[in-house]
Amino acid sequence: MSARPTIKDVAARAGVSKGMVSLALRGVPGPSAQTAARVLQAAAELGYRADRAATSLALRRTRLLGIMMTLRNAFHAELVEELQSEAEEAGYEVVLAAVTRTRGERAAVETLLDSRCEALLLLGPELPGGELAALQHRTPVVVLGRRSRAGDVHGGRGPDVVRASDEVGMRLLVEHLVGLGHRELLHVSGGVGDIAADRRHGFEAAVAAAGVRGRVVEGAFDEEGGAAAAHRVLREGWAGTAVVAASDRVALGVLDVLVREGIAVPGRISVAGYDDSSLAQLAHVRLTSVSQDPAEQAARAVRAAVRRLEGGDEEPADVVLAPRLVVRDTTGPFMSE
Repeated sequence: MSARPTIKDVAARAGVSKGMVSLALRGVPGPSAQTAARVLQAAAELGYRADRAATSLALRRTRLLGIMMTLRNAFHAELVEELQSEAEEAGYEVVLAAVTRTRGERAAVETLLDSRCEALLLLGPELPGGELAALQHRTPVVVLGRRSRAGDVHGGRGPDVVRASDEVGMRLLVEHLVGLGHRELLHVSGGVGDIAADRRHGFEAAVAAAGVRGRVVEGAFDEEGGAAAAHRVLREGWAGTAVVAASDRVALGVLDVLVREGIAVPGRISVAGYDDSSLAQLAHVRLTSVSQDPAEQAARAVRAAVRRLEGGDEEPADVVLAPRLVVRDTTGPFMSE
């Protein structure tokens, strides 16, 4: 008596992945009409019948997507709101784990895994590439806002990535300021980590291409980092006229120092941020910034996670979105003294 045909046999007969067979047999959106018909025909020819016991076990799913976010990051809060909406549309719920000053990324990730989340959405993680790749072997991972070299580092498939191009975003800011007549620009960086590095490199490439002077001062992705950098350059007598911050929070730290020192913005120094967070949009701030389109990032990220969970083993996604410059009141024309 021949062995009972399996889903692997059906996949081989139809020339598709096992995940695609599963989708077609369950009538889940994903396969084209032609693919679904081919799968059903292969199943009928082989006499395939689903193992009800195994199916029952497989369907004991939590349908939870775990989201790791930094609590004090306003842009992350916007992303979470969009991710929640997209997850509900896809039939999933979300579990949040916050990174704080006293709780790191590893602890947040373990909390999500302990909560039986089926996939993880990591917002701007700073974990090393090797750790991201190792985590990918445990559960599907989608990284938002940061390029990932995890596959290269670990020698295998890395996580899915959804991000806006920091190189383009920084170029937009620099070109905007140069167009206003500024010729000596300062970049206050976000410190260590891949996101900070990409934005720093983007700034350096943009000022070089524009033929203007650029300086980088190391900071951190918070208001304190921006304020410390501003105090430092003012003590040194920096004579530049425009600041490009690594994030809106960094820019707010710079703005606070300039206001306290009685330095006119944008009359004496123009200041631009990055993220176009809710902070940048406040009426008393009106910060020029770069929008990373959180709604589109969230839609692409949830789509990638659901595809991993329901659609088989495809190549990792690397979605790079085009950022958008949003000009407000903190940047203006160069004013010679």
